[in-house]
Amino acid sequence: MAGQGRKRMWWLLIVPGVVVAGLWAYLQHPKFGTLPSGEHLATLEASDHYGEEGFHNRVETPMFAEEASMASVLIGNLSDKSERLRPERAIPALDTDLRALDVDEDIVVWLGHSSYYAQLGGKRFLIDPVFSDSAAPVPFVNRAFAGTNGYGAEDMPPIDVLLITHDHWDHLDYPSVMALKGRVDRVITGLGVGAYFEGWGFDSDRISEGNWFDAIALDGDTTLHLIPARHYSGRLLKRDRTLWTGFVLETPRRRLLFSGDTGDGPHFEEIAQRFDGFDLVSLDHGQYDARWPYIHMTPEQAADAADRLGARALISAHVGKFTLARHAWDEPMQRISAASEGRDYRLLTPVIGEPVRLSRDASQSFEAWWE
Repeated sequence: MAGQGRKRMWWLLIVPGVVVAGLWAYLQHPKFGTLPSGEHLATLEASDHYGEEGFHNRVETPMFAEEASMASVLIGNLSDKSERLRPERAIPALDTDLRALDVDEDIVVWLGHSSYYAQLGGKRFLIDPVFSDSAAPVPFVNRAFAGTNGYGAEDMPPIDVLLITHDHWDHLDYPSVMALKGRVDRVITGLGVGAYFEGWGFDSDRISEGNWFDAIALDGDTTLHLIPARHYSGRLLKRDRTLWTGFVLETPRRRLLFSGDTGDGPHFEEIAQRFDGFDLVSLDHGQYDARWPYIHMTPEQAADAADRLGARALISAHVGKFTLARHAWDEPMQRISAASEGRDYRLLTPVIGEPVRLSRDASQSFEAWWE
């Protein structure tokens, strides 16, 4: 009996040790990235958006509603019986040869969720590419909907600028970034996010970081502006050590806005004051939840924001590929369609891979692909 007790004691010591060692080893995977340190961190700390706990929003932005917490969200998700969180059939998509598009034509192509390929002013941009089947630290969590992964790095033409809005897994995807490494001329992102790319072996001379409302002149007559978003950052346990941002792409002919993840807030009025309207805006409105009302927009809030921004056209973001919130997968598209009726802008609803030709946006028609 004593021998059996000692054996049980050894197992009680060994098994937790093996689990802890395995977890530690897994967390060393390069996909978790490297946060800023040393002189890089000191530079970030000088930002007017950096405080004792890292970067912060322009207005107070709790992570959760007053009655919610991370624990209650996790427990609630496990016990939740919501239906239709994922589509029963594959999401429709168009197999467009992006490499064959005339680079001199201004085009935006939605690639699912918040990923876009864009051509503007003779330059090719790729925004938050996620070609993986999962957007989470572990591969079996947060799987992409069937039909949404038709594009990969090998389908991209040479990219002039890779834009990353923030470091969350559904926007900064390690396998996609590494597969694009030889196809990207330059990376532009928010303060601190460049540390990930340096850790992944990207040439530091080709990485640019910016603060909100910084303007970066590109070759020719194209200017890239970083704009505020109301959100947060963090890839593992440490939060807000890198800056979250949106982007404005501007030429003398056109101006496009990609909000990145954001809640509603006065930053939209501030953006509107700095720019004289937008030909097209892409606004987050697909992962809203009453438990986190400050960090993502509802479709109705996005519709109001598009009006406040003086948008001529609105295209959806944060929809159609992953389930993060507990609403039906197609509810965001139903609600944004209803909320857009009678507005001054035009709602554009291309399928994944369908080019939006900005010179013809008034004549192009798009189907309600979610129906």
